[in-house]
Amino acid sequence: MKILNPVLLITFFFTITISAQEISDNALGLRLGDSDGFGAEISYQRLLSRYHRLELNLGWRDSREYDAFKVTGLYEWVRHIDGNFNWFYGAGAGFGSASFEPVPGNGTTEPFTPDGGFFALVAGNVGIEYNFDIPLLLSLDIRPELGLIGYDDFSDNFDFDIALGIRYQF
Repeated sequence: MKILNPVLLITFFFTITISAQEISDNALGLRLGDSDGFGAEISYQRLLSRYHRLELNLGWRDSREYDAFKVTGLYEWVRHIDGNFNWFYGAGAGFGSASFEPVPGNGTTEPFTPDGGFFALVAGNVGIEYNFDIPLLLSLDIRPELGLIGYDDFSDNFDFDIALGIRYQF
């Protein structure tokens, strides 16, 4: 019985330590990066199992030159590093649409309207995140994207996006 008490005490503290490193079921926030001109994206993460999650991002742009939106979905694997640090990697796909405003002519020609329309892409993702003791998750990730179909700015185009993620966990 004397040896059982310290073993139970160690097991209890080990269980508390493991549960403190778990990933939250949901996280909602912003992914702040270039994202090929889309800038900030609304980002949602949903835990699927202990080390797997789904990430959905919605980016949009409304400017004088063009109006566009992009939706990206990624399946991610999350691995523990140390303390509250994790690293993650994943793959997924996305789609979107863009419409451009006419470009004024030089006085001798008609205004030119660049091609726009639907586009599709595949994406990868790798990054590092810090899970605070409060419901805040900060991440830094790199997302290479390869355009598959669509207008010329996205089809057969490779984009290398670096972003900072700020998410509320619940």
